[in-house]
Amino acid sequence: MAFKIESSLLDACALAILHRGDTYGYEITQEMKKSIVVSESTLYPVLRRLQKEGLCRTYDKPYQGRNRRYYQITPKGEEQLRDYTKQWNDYRNAIQRLLDGPKEKEKKGGVGSE
Repeated sequence: MAFKIESSLLDACALAILHRGDTYGYEITQEMKKSIVVSESTLYPVLRRLQKEGLCRTYDKPYQGRNRRYYQITPKGEEQLRDYTKQWNDYRNAIQRLLDGPKEKEKKGGVGSE
C-alpha cells in the first residue's frame, strides 16, 4: 500500500481485533496482515502502548509447555475503539468526497456558479 500507516490507525486496528476476542501477539499480526503491511516488531510496541494507556490488559496461559501472553481489550479500550471508528468513518468519507470529485449537478451550476 502506498499510504503510510500512522500509529493511531495501528492502535485502532489492534483494538478492533481484540474487540473480537482475546488473542496473542502473533495472531494479531496475522490478522492485520490480511489488510495492511505490518510486522511483529511493529506490533509489539503498539500493544505495549495500548496496555500502558489502559486500553488492553494481558494475561498468560499455558500452551504446549510454556506460557503464551494473551491480550484483552478493556472497557476503556472499547470506548477508544468507538471513538476511532467514528473518526475513521468521518475521515474516509471526507477523502472519498475528494477522490470522487464534484457530482455532475454541482459541475453544471451548483453552488458558486455564475
